[in-house]
Amino acid sequence: MIYLDSAATTETRREVLEAMWPFLTGEFGNPSSHHELGEAAARALEDARGGIARWFGCRASEVIFTSGGTEADNLAIKGIAQANPRGRHIVTSAIEHEAVLESCRFLERRHDFEVTVLGVDADGLVDPAHLAASLRPDTTLVTVMCANNEVGAVQPIAEIVSAAHKHGIPVHTDAVQAAGSLDLTSLQVDAISISGHKLGAPKGIGALYLRGRIPLQPLTHGGGQERDRRSGTENVAGAVGLAAALALLDLGAQRALCGLRDRFIADVLRMVPEAILTGPRGNRLPGNASFCFPGTSGESILLELGRHGVVCSAGSACAVGDDEPSHVLTAMGITAEVAQTAVRFSLDSTTTREQLEEVARHVASASATVRALGR
Repeated sequence: MIYLDSAATTETRREVLEAMWPFLTGEFGNPSSHHELGEAAARALEDARGGIARWFGCRASEVIFTSGGTEADNLAIKGIAQANPRGRHIVTSAIEHEAVLESCRFLERRHDFEVTVLGVDADGLVDPAHLAASLRPDTTLVTVMCANNEVGAVQPIAEIVSAAHKHGIPVHTDAVQAAGSLDLTSLQVDAISISGHKLGAPKGIGALYLRGRIPLQPLTHGGGQERDRRSGTENVAGAVGLAAALALLDLGAQRALCGLRDRFIADVLRMVPEAILTGPRGNRLPGNASFCFPGTSGESILLELGRHGVVCSAGSACAVGDDEPSHVLTAMGITAEVAQTAVRFSLDSTTTREQLEEVARHVASASATVRALGR
């Protein structure tokens, strides 16, 4: 099997499992309990929080554990918007993850917020000048993803933050796809969402960085855990695993993927002249190579590739049972018909040149087979 779907999920690393194991077995205490087992769990939780804070470049008190990226997005957007008295206007982009878009729609539908959804160019990039022009005295939050999960487009976050902060407006970024590939410490945003299973940790753990001065309305109430910002017994083993996974990240190895990715893109475009690269040529995540294959079906190509042991995806893996064309691709000006031919390949640090050469040949064969069947 050649696994090229790391954007959907990564394999949990052995070192992460070993770090988690004590807290899944003998050290099983509740971190809110005032006895030896509970206090050991509490220390492990705070050690993990400290490790994640060092990775973010923030204070430990600014890290909130969540169940994953979706909860982190919901908590950031709904929590900041409802706690901030500045106004009821939010600015976001048309290519955000559904966790962001649906959170904004909820505020619009239930709490009378107005949401400005910015368009993107053909590469999937937001124009910071357009964003700046959309800001108003009552804008309470800007939320734009760091890098897109389908086409890998890396957004100009620094320029977006500069425009928003001139007016005192906080900025949240969904960095679920970017966290394993890009250095987030210099972004200067006010809130960042990450998810463990994109980084070598297990599913069911994530975190939200929230700048200390930003007020937050909690979504869940109860025992007051996470400094009363996210009640519920903490996932100690998951938190330990997330900290271990972040400590193992090698951004240098990720950057080295750019050459492999570019060669693979060139091979696919050469072997399948009808193929269309989606997303920017250069300013994209190191491991992302995404295409449309007009005149075919993306799902049919996936099935053909699967017969040869190639695992990839048709786009986001986060929308259950959704057969609609990608909102990301249609926002980029790609027709619905062509958008349904999309296939995404996402590399990781174990991907080899030989594997990608083999996959490119299988892509060419799969495209030809599906076209022939269509005719």
